[in-house]
Amino acid sequence: MAETLPITSVWLTCQIPARDQRRGRYVPGTSSHPGKMLPHLAAHAISSYTTPGDLVFDPMCGVGTTLVEATHLGRHGIGIDIEPRFTTLAEANAAFAASQGAPGTAQVLTGDATGLLDLVPASAVGQVGLVLTSPPYGRGTHGLVLTTSTGVRKRDHHYGDRERGNLAYAGWSRLLDGFATILAASYQLLRPGGTVIITCRPVRRQRDDLIDLPGELLAVAQSVGLIPVQRCAAMLAAVRDGQIVHRANMFGLIAVRRARDDGIPVHLVAHEDVLILHRR
Repeated sequence: MAETLPITSVWLTCQIPARDQRRGRYVPGTSSHPGKMLPHLAAHAISSYTTPGDLVFDPMCGVGTTLVEATHLGRHGIGIDIEPRFTTLAEANAAFAASQGAPGTAQVLTGDATGLLDLVPASAVGQVGLVLTSPPYGRGTHGLVLTTSTGVRKRDHHYGDRERGNLAYAGWSRLLDGFATILAASYQLLRPGGTVIITCRPVRRQRDDLIDLPGELLAVAQSVGLIPVQRCAAMLAAVRDGQIVHRANMFGLIAVRRARDDGIPVHLVAHEDVLILHRR
């Protein structure tokens, strides 16, 4: 049974829009990943839970947000992703950070993180100060808006290749089992007292079917021996004079309006849960 943690801190990680957080810091094409971590969220987590020179690891690194922010802060990063098109972008983003004078280093690996101990350098075992990651929220997200001559449609809203073994397509039970395998292996990379930070949010499979993904992931993390120490809320919206200013895209707004028209009290998602755990 997962321990219930109260929210003890709110991270103001979206005071400026995500695109402005990435502008001039990430290469073109980065937006093609549908589930990118906010750079300011990653930077806050890394600066709060590591010191310069520490090793930071992301087993599902996507286009490399964790690695970029780690290198700019003088940390060293290792990241894995199963999708070659995303690791290509992660490598380009890491190289771009280096060209801007980022003092840290980054290594990007392509492969299935459920076998991460066969991918990462043996020298990393027992040396990682922080594992920072976020799992996929099912096979896709709302993505981005593309306006064409025939109307408006989504783009860049799928995580990757169904055939490659991407956990985004595995279904909830297999996704959680796969994430447990990843966390168990990540535990071996952590130094004693090292930290794991998981960012996530509840997910709706249907408009009236809400999955408590943060609670499920907390239980998974505890099952591999990680000790929960804190739960925070990282804002996906701005806060101005005590009021929340949402950053939701058009598809998110439409989904909420349609659900409310049907009598389902859906709200816009304004934050991600941040689960903070330690290795013994």
